[in-house]
Amino acid sequence: MQRLWALTHALEVRSKSMARTLGVTGPQRLVIRIIGQMPNASARDVSDTLGMHPSTLTGILARLEAQKMIVRTKDSEDRRVARLQLTRGGEAIDRERKGTVEAAVRRAMGRADPPVLANAMTMLELLTAELERD
Repeated sequence: MQRLWALTHALEVRSKSMARTLGVTGPQRLVIRIIGQMPNASARDVSDTLGMHPSTLTGILARLEAQKMIVRTKDSEDRRVARLQLTRGGEAIDRERKGTVEAAVRRAMGRADPPVLANAMTMLELLTAELERD
């Protein structure tokens, strides 16, 4: 448990650091990265991809829109659905960068052997399933 709490704390610290240096938090950057990979995705597409509750995503999207990182446009076939695109500001954030959570993950994964990565992935999947079950 101590390692999980340490990981949670490290993620929070890095997210705050990203907010200071990049202008977006870790979760906001993750949403930007997904929209960059899935242009014209709906909010449902993004929440399904991230396994994020839609109400959590709604707040993140509102903040990103206020920061002019994304734009929402109504779907021409279903006006209830908004399609998400990155603005130039969002595109500037949507690239590999030092000081981000994903950069730290990439470095750590590069230092681990494949069996260690496979075991870590299995453990993360089991833990996620348990947490979602309760």
